[in-house]
Amino acid sequence: MITRILLCSSIAVLLANSSSAAQVKEYIPVSEEMLRNPAPGEWLNWRGTDNAWGYSPLDQITLDNVGELQLVWSWAMDETGSQEAAPLAHDGILYVPNPRGVIQALDGATGDLIWEYRPGITLRVDGTRTSDNTGLPANARAGVGRGVQKNIAIYGDMIYAATGDASIVAVDARTGREVWKTAVADPSLGYFYVAGPIVAHGKLITGISGCERYKDDVCFITGHNAVTGKELWRTSTIARPGEPGGDTWGDLPLRFRAGSDA
Repeated sequence: MITRILLCSSIAVLLANSSSAAQVKEYIPVSEEMLRNPAPGEWLNWRGTDNAWGYSPLDQITLDNVGELQLVWSWAMDETGSQEAAPLAHDGILYVPNPRGVIQALDGATGDLIWEYRPGITLRVDGTRTSDNTGLPANARAGVGRGVQKNIAIYGDMIYAATGDASIVAVDARTGREVWKTAVADPSLGYFYVAGPIVAHGKLITGISGCERYKDDVCFITGHNAVTGKELWRTSTIARPGEPGGDTWGDLPLRFRAGSDA
């Protein structure tokens, strides 16, 4: 029975990432204005709106009818890794981050899987396949690749994620196919992501984790072009020697200026 379930799961994943995979029909690209002022039924930011209140203005559920709520459907999240997911909702579709870089698009009304992006087997837009491994170096340090993926971002026609191997990924919101992947830091130094990007004026703003270890580097926040993935700027979360504020560390060498996950 277990073998049959695993086989069916593998077939489903392969079908979801093949050239004939289901697509989000009549997809509406997400604009800057939609992100800044989402419609009541949309959830386009990880906490709903820019102020991160996590509050929905919908009023169909009240104190009078909340006791009548019933389960309509359920979805089993990916079983490998830690679960800290914050889904997005756009035009009736749920975009759900799972551990270890997996992203799924579900029909919000039925819970049916539309597409799945699973690093290692997903087809790119140009038809090539990604590597069949996690991309983590053999000497990756503790914490790297542990699987936490707290949130994703949506903008235009793409979904964005930050990965356990210290990269940022863009996938097509219609099909789940990988569009680009940009390596931001070296995971062998202990760098990794657990929180995904936020979008501001066409840029992806993302903070790295893995800052507690001593190394000849410090942690940072980056801005990337949302269309191409090109890094536009980088600012340190701990001042390097010679940078503004660097003298507040005295003569402490760069190697010992650790901390400040973002």
